[in-house]
Amino acid sequence: QVQLVESGGGLVQAGGSLRLSCVASGRTFSTYAMGWFRQAPGKERDFVSAVSRGGGGSTYYADSVKGRFTISRDNAKNTVYLQMNSLKPEDTGVYYCAARTRPSSFGMWYSGQSQYDYWGQGTQVTVSS
Repeated sequence: QVQLVESGGGLVQAGGSLRLSCVASGRTFSTYAMGWFRQAPGKERDFVSAVSRGGGGSTYYADSVKGRFTISRDNAKNTVYLQMNSLKPEDTGVYYCAARTRPSSFGMWYSGQSQYDYWGQGTQVTVSS
């Protein structure tokens, strides 16, 4: 069983920045591929970004956040981050961290929700115009 705890959400003006963190339990964090998803009010949960296991050398972003968001991981701290810059009102939503603990190949990232095994409780991000 893996527990994921997100933090770092909040209220920010358009153009501002936030950094989300997700701390995972367990001793084998470096073997997990990780992802971030978000759910806007009244909408389905969508993919935001993903990072491969190990050193996190492979990353992937939804087109809507490419160039503005950066995903990274610190295996020594069992933590994955999402640095969000140039925030827009349409970035508003609950942001969820996800961990894939089943086997995955080096360098592989995953954008489908069914490809992840554990989820955090989410952290609210609100961007005002």
